[in-house]
Amino acid sequence: PWDHMDKEFLSKPRKWDAKNIGRFMIWIGPTSSIFDITTFALMWFVFAANSPEHQSLFQSGWFIEGLLSQTLVVHMLRTQKIPFVNSTAALPVLLMSSVICVLGIYLPFSPLGAAIGLQPLPIAYFPWLAGTLLCYCLVAQLMKTVYIRRFGQWF
Repeated sequence: PWDHMDKEFLSKPRKWDAKNIGRFMIWIGPTSSIFDITTFALMWFVFAANSPEHQSLFQSGWFIEGLLSQTLVVHMLRTQKIPFVNSTAALPVLLMSSVICVLGIYLPFSPLGAAIGLQPLPIAYFPWLAGTLLCYCLVAQLMKTVYIRRFGQWF
């Protein structure tokens, strides 16, 4: 009830297709893992979060990347089109996505973040994060396009 779908998607009734959902998970799922591994490498090699003394830095970097990438993927997967360009979610979805991202970035800098073992990230982390998220969105869009061409449907 908080979002609207593309008119083309709603033009005909659709059945729940378990076969397509399984195929979709196998096809799209590894994309997220690739960028988790990229973030692990970034935190390990670039930010030297590679020892027990630096585990909270590692966890903070992975937490923010994971939260933001999974929030963005909602927008990537909700439409066959290019999100934010050809199809935009309803205002409540956009607002909640923004709130989640802002709070997620703030958490490691907050007293609550410290209480749960997170720590502030260096400013140098954030350009890397932006690049990682941009690449994630581009790869997710590419995988979506290839999936639609190969299987003739999106959900």
